[in-house]
Amino acid sequence: MIDHLAARLDAALEEHDFSGVVEIREAGVVRYARARGFADRTHRVPNALETRFGTASGTKFLTALGIGRLVAAGKLTLETRLRDALPIVFPNYAPEITVRHLLSHTSGVPDYFDEEKHGDFDNVDLGVPNTRLRELRDYLPLFPDEPMKFVPGTAFSYSNGGYILLGLLVEELSGNGFREFVTREILEPVGMERSGFFALNRLPEGTATGYITEEDGWRTNVYTLPIVGSSDGGVFMTLADLDRLWTAFWSGAILDPAMVEAFATPQVKAASEGPDLWYGLGLWIREAADRPRQIYITGCDAGVSFKSLVDRRADRQVTVLSNTTDGAWPILRAIEGFETATS
Repeated sequence: MIDHLAARLDAALEEHDFSGVVEIREAGVVRYARARGFADRTHRVPNALETRFGTASGTKFLTALGIGRLVAAGKLTLETRLRDALPIVFPNYAPEITVRHLLSHTSGVPDYFDEEKHGDFDNVDLGVPNTRLRELRDYLPLFPDEPMKFVPGTAFSYSNGGYILLGLLVEELSGNGFREFVTREILEPVGMERSGFFALNRLPEGTATGYITEEDGWRTNVYTLPIVGSSDGGVFMTLADLDRLWTAFWSGAILDPAMVEAFATPQVKAASEGPDLWYGLGLWIREAADRPRQIYITGCDAGVSFKSLVDRRADRQVTVLSNTTDGAWPILRAIEGFETATS
């Protein structure tokens, strides 16, 4: 079957002029891996399987894991209230907001970049130059002075701002900068040596620049996204490092088994995102009666599209990383279409 899928995917990569990398693993063995397109179009540097790609909101999984590490250290619990752990006054926020609410996007906090209102990722305007968004506190003035969306725990609303607040909790309770904490507690112990938070104007060798398609050609995302990643998005990762991250997570090397299962257990129905979608703690969960549960992380931004999913029952892992805004989605549809047709 994998030969037929490989032929179909090879054709899809060409048909959609894909730029990025694709990998399918079964039982830990790479069954399909391709790189296509350019990491640097100006200098025609091709993408490779070892290239580092932006993952946008894939970063939220790392933020959730950072919170999990603090739970393990006894610094807080999932039921700790935001107001009791973070000494920043939010006059409009409900006092009952907990860490669990923030992790599961059920806090009701008004978002500084509300994706339910702003769907044009290629033309994001946050009202400040992107070069000013370097530290997590730089985002606080962008939070809207609005009432809560809903009572905490009563609904789902995807919140980038909620994950900024989680990053601030990490900094407050660890005494370290968020990026430093994640690097020390997760990336380095797991062996994710090629992953990290890189400034868009100082990308290291072997890192893909993000590209945005326009009527007259393309432009990079260097003037569109925050200059360096934060707790709601922006980390760069490779295929191999993503595999290391999943392996370490499921094996209990980052969090204890009970916490791993809590992360991967549906917490809330993400009704606005699709009929079969749920959200756990830092993880998306697709669960329907006629298919096995899929657990995944994903991200989309200007010049970035990404998804890495795990089917634990089949011991299968699919990852697509693209350095274009929409490049990953037709490839993922081709994979899903083939699996549906052959199941």
